[in-house]
Amino acid sequence: MIARQKVLFPTWHSDPAPTPIMSIRHLQSRHEAIELPFGQVLGCSYRWPGGQYCVIHTDRGIVGCGLYDCSIASQFGFAIAIARGTPTHPLCEPEDLLNAKIADVSKVAQEMGIRVGMLGIDALKILMAESNQG
Repeated sequence: MIARQKVLFPTWHSDPAPTPIMSIRHLQSRHEAIELPFGQVLGCSYRWPGGQYCVIHTDRGIVGCGLYDCSIASQFGFAIAIARGTPTHPLCEPEDLLNAKIADVSKVAQEMGIRVGMLGIDALKILMAESNQG
């Protein structure tokens, strides 16, 4: 059972003047606490005309879409597991990551036991186990 709880975050705008190219009225974001069988995570998604990305945050690392770069994450010691969507099955919402196969992992995530080919929910279970130990 997956339960969602809306978490509100303030939005700040640094430029009050509208821009002629694009405005925030076309942008969508979602931040929600998602209850998984082994703990609560923060699911986020962002959409704009022509694109989107999504991610699930834990306090030990993330499971995200292909936007994230595991080699950079490894340089900074971050635990990141990446799933990649396809044009016919894009990863748009955090829940899409749960049953998606992990395609890449950072060095820290690999050291935790997260492996390419496992499902996103299994990677989250490992991240949450690490969280409960730390």
